[in-house]
Formats: sequence, structure tokens, C-alpha cells
Amino acid sequence: MPELPEVEVTRIGLLPVTGASISTVTIRHHGLRWPVPADLPGKLQGKRVLQLKRRAKYILADIGDTVSEGVLLLHLGMSGRLCLLDRQYPPEKHDHLDIAFDDGRVIRLRDPRRFGAVLWLEGDGMQHPLLSSLGPEPLEPGFTGAFLYQGIRTRSASIKTTIMDAHLVVGVGNIYASESLFRARIHPETPASRLTRKQCDVLVQEIKTTLQEALNAGGSSLRDFFGADGNPGYFQQTYYVYGRTAEPCRVCGQPIFNIRLGQRSTFYCASCQKP
Repeated sequence: MPELPEVEVTRIGLLPVTGASISTVTIRHHGLRWPVPADLPGKLQGKRVLQLKRRAKYILADIGDTVSEGVLLLHLGMSGRLCLLDRQYPPEKHDHLDIAFDDGRVIRLRDPRRFGAVLWLEGDGMQHPLLSSLGPEPLEPGFTGAFLYQGIRTRSASIKTTIMDAHLVVGVGNIYASESLFRARIHPETPASRLTRKQCDVLVQEIKTTLQEALNAGGSSLRDFFGADGNPGYFQQTYYVYGRTAEPCRVCGQPIFNIRLGQRSTFYCASCQKP
């Protein structure tokens, strides 16, 4: 599943359409995670993309003439891609939605598993139930060791599953949770409430560093992830633990273990990350 760095890389790749006018919207398949609104073409046609933002793993496009009349919410789901293409590029089997612009470009949603989302939010999109209860962004100043320490005091679940809870902090998905915990030398099964304030300070810093490095590398090529410009991400080439079961740890040489936590594969080094 594309995680926060991949979604942010996609958003940046779509920025060239900011200010462009939408000429047509073509819906080839309404049946995504939630039905694509049948009236979406009428909502968007003739309007401009005023701004492209990201909240957690959602891309939010403010749409209107001079002021935002609503927000187009886009989510990549498990296997989705948003591509910025020339309108003449022929659609393929899993291309479910086109947003075409007056300048000849098109944003195309490709989603083989159809777990993505395209929704129209009236008014202040941040008040929508999908967005209103989300925690802070991990790369913003509000996410600190003190914030994490206070947020996990009563949580008995493992720290791995806890930092993946979007109500606590958004965007720390499975890959980057495993990688950040390794860098912080914290065992993923450690009950969250047992972390000290110092460990929280270190973990928050490693989450920020890991996500920023992934952004700089263009994301990870999970299931052949490509950004909106067609370029792949390369962060997977520097993974310390994720996907490296039985391979030697890059720090100590001991084999990497793979366990299940919260129904997700979890990778760690038993030597570097002691309980």
C-alpha cells in the first residue's frame, strides 16, 4: 500500500495542474472503495484546481473559480496510482477515472484492486469524518517526543501497532514503522506504555528522519510504485529490516526476524532491538 512518502511524492508530481481548468471528467468504473459520485463531472467541469494538499494518505484538491467551492478527495488504496499524462495516451484496463484539463493533460487514476477513493467534499473538507479525527502529521512541529509520551501512557498494545494508529499520528505505515523502530533500537513488541520519555524523543526523531529520507528517495517501489511523473521510488534499496527476513542485519550481522503484529508482517533484529 502506498504510504505517506509515496502519497506526498504523488502530490508533488501533480502540482503542475495547479491553476489549470478542468475540461472533462470521465468515470469508467464507479465501484471503488466507495462509489465515485455520479455527479462529479458536473461538479468539476469548468472549474480550476486552486490548491493540492495532503492530509495523512489523502490528496486534497481545492476546486473552484476564485475560491474553493469544495474539495476533491483522492486516496490510492492498496494498489492505486495517479498519473499525469498527455490526454492522447490511451487508457488501459484498470484506468477508472480521468480528469482532463484545457492544456491537454490528464490526471488518470489506475487502481487494479479498486480500493482507492474519489469523493467530493462540500465546504470545509477537514470536517469530513475521514479527516476530522486524524492525529498530527509526523513531519510537522506538533509531533514531538513529549506528545508521543503523553499519548501512549495508557496504551498496552505494542509500540509497533500503536504508532500505526492514525488517531495518534498519521502516515506511519507498516514499512516506516518497522524501519523507525529499528533505527530507534526499540523492539516492536514492547508495550507502548513502557517507553520512557527519552525513548519517545528518539523514536519521534527516527520517524521524522526515516520519512524524510523516503521522501528524498522518491518513496518505495512497493508493488512497482511510481510517482505521478512515472519515476519509481528507491528508498527500498536502503531498508534496514523491512522485507529482509533471514538476511543479515546491516549493523550487527544477525538474521532479521519476521513476526505478525496486528495482522501485519513486522521485521526486526533481535540483537539490535532487545525487549
